[in-house]
Amino acid sequence: MHDALIELVESLPPADETGERHRAEALAWLRRTDDVHRRVKPATPSPHLVVSFLLVDRAAGRVLLCDHRLSGLWLPTGGHVEPGEEPADAVRREAQEELGLRAAHVAAPFLLTVTETVGAPASRHTDVTLWYELPAAAEAPLETDEREFAGVRWWSRADVEASWPGRFEPHLLRALDALAL
Repeated sequence: MHDALIELVESLPPADETGERHRAEALAWLRRTDDVHRRVKPATPSPHLVVSFLLVDRAAGRVLLCDHRLSGLWLPTGGHVEPGEEPADAVRREAQEELGLRAAHVAAPFLLTVTETVGAPASRHTDVTLWYELPAAAEAPLETDEREFAGVRWWSRADVEASWPGRFEPHLLRALDALAL
């Protein structure tokens, strides 16, 4: 599985200088360790492997973001990849747990990011995140995890750009660029 993860990261073409840097950092990390799964909350080990997925309504030009209680940020849904779990399977599991959605088909990731988390210094860590797109309709019913999210909302790029940037996942606009939204 570890070799497959390295191949997956190698296959992701970086879209910009930040993407090139993140890919190099992720590959260096993967080549020096196979300990890529979080074992102890919130930060052991750091970095660890995460998946994020954007529900995308292309017809409406919108993505779903969740107001994450712990981080205080509007984020795509997702979570930590569990030991023995393929990243695409983590997307399926998290889609069910966080939104009540059944994701039958999960395409390859479209973006890789390496991000220092926010919060108290003792809980900060680095997430190596594989980003996925899941097609959805904005009117589709969702069963959101209210313990994790204070709210959910469909956002257009213009909505995001008109809002305070410090309230969003720091690589959100790069993700929207990669999705051509």
